[in-house]
Amino acid sequence: MTAKAQTTELSYLTGFGNEHETEALEGALPIGRFSPQRVNHGLYAEQFSSTAFTAPRAANRRTWLYRIRPSVLQGDYEPCTNSGRGIHTGPLAGPTPPNMLRWDPLPLPGAGVDLLDGLTTIATCGDALAQTGLGIHLYAASESMQQRYFYSADGEWLFIPEQGELLLRTECGRLHLKPGDIAVVPRGMKFAVDLPAGPVRGYVCENYGAPLTLPERGPVGANGFANDRDFQYPVAAYEDIEGEFELLCKFGGHLYRAALGHSPLDVVAWTGNSAPYKYQLSRFNVMGSVSYDHPDPSIYTVLTSPSDTAGVANLDFVIFPPRWMVAENTFRPPWFHRNIMSEYMGLIEGVYDAKEEGFVPGGSSLHNCMSPHGPEAAVFEKASSAELVPDRYQNTLAFMLESRYLFQPTPWALETELRQRDYARCWDGLRKEFKA
Repeated sequence: MTAKAQTTELSYLTGFGNEHETEALEGALPIGRFSPQRVNHGLYAEQFSSTAFTAPRAANRRTWLYRIRPSVLQGDYEPCTNSGRGIHTGPLAGPTPPNMLRWDPLPLPGAGVDLLDGLTTIATCGDALAQTGLGIHLYAASESMQQRYFYSADGEWLFIPEQGELLLRTECGRLHLKPGDIAVVPRGMKFAVDLPAGPVRGYVCENYGAPLTLPERGPVGANGFANDRDFQYPVAAYEDIEGEFELLCKFGGHLYRAALGHSPLDVVAWTGNSAPYKYQLSRFNVMGSVSYDHPDPSIYTVLTSPSDTAGVANLDFVIFPPRWMVAENTFRPPWFHRNIMSEYMGLIEGVYDAKEEGFVPGGSSLHNCMSPHGPEAAVFEKASSAELVPDRYQNTLAFMLESRYLFQPTPWALETELRQRDYARCWDGLRKEFKA
């Protein structure tokens, strides 16, 4: 069956963090216990834990997998590399400049480049070995992963497509993604990526810290922002195939390869709350000011990875989707500011309201801790004199990855021709308007 055909048959389980259960063969899922003496259909029981056993019940994430072969059936690992521009993990060596940085999109590759070989790290922060911070990767690929599989022991993977469709085949089942969707694969879960509709491009955030969760709503109350019901989880779909396969692993910042005689996606049934999931960003219920002033961007947070300091995130995933602007007597674009948090931005569609030129879909910008930023000169002039009628921001979708830790650009990011070395010139037109 082709990847394109598989995407038309998918159904999902719904509810963020629910204790889901699903079986591809009737009777494969044990009832009333997790580890019976013998599992039906000759399956093996295997627990997959993405938090410590002793994590509080509300934060504990684990799933029981009922599979054809246990995961221990594999060859020894040996070091390897991806054939692209390089995958890096925090912390990076060397100095980090305080400059505001921006990049053009990756070009689409020629034939024969799968997602792993088309992966390029642009920045990292924190320390993967200490389970803090994150890595930001760009991907551009032209081919499905075929008989290669992958998992990261360093962090969970947040996929943010910008161009083309992805079919994620995981141990728990399949997820189909288009631009405007996101997906999260837990730390340590094996998966492969197929391209059902040609070449693809987008972003991956590798979260080294606590698993992503929904932020609290505070005074907003019971509804709004990202609603639990809109998160979709795969139903069980196993691969019972033998042959020459390859399992790649990202472990402690390095890539390793092991030989397999079968597909590792052989889970016939599963139950638990640690599983891949997807979310359609158009379902985000946007809140905003209906009186005056531009609200903090935290009001657009979809998912968050908390740190050991309350209210200071290891990672916030924030979006700037289509929405109405109605604030009166207000400068409506994002204001000029400096921030203790570090901000990486990407663009999925259209134009971001604080920029007019240079920031295009597939591109990136980085404003690190205490680096000043805000609307460019042309945007400031336009917004300062605009008629403040209700304004619909449409055909736009940007996102931000915000962290308490300092982002370190990779050597490639600082040296590549895709870096816009004149980025800071976009503010040159901000002239003195002071009148005593």
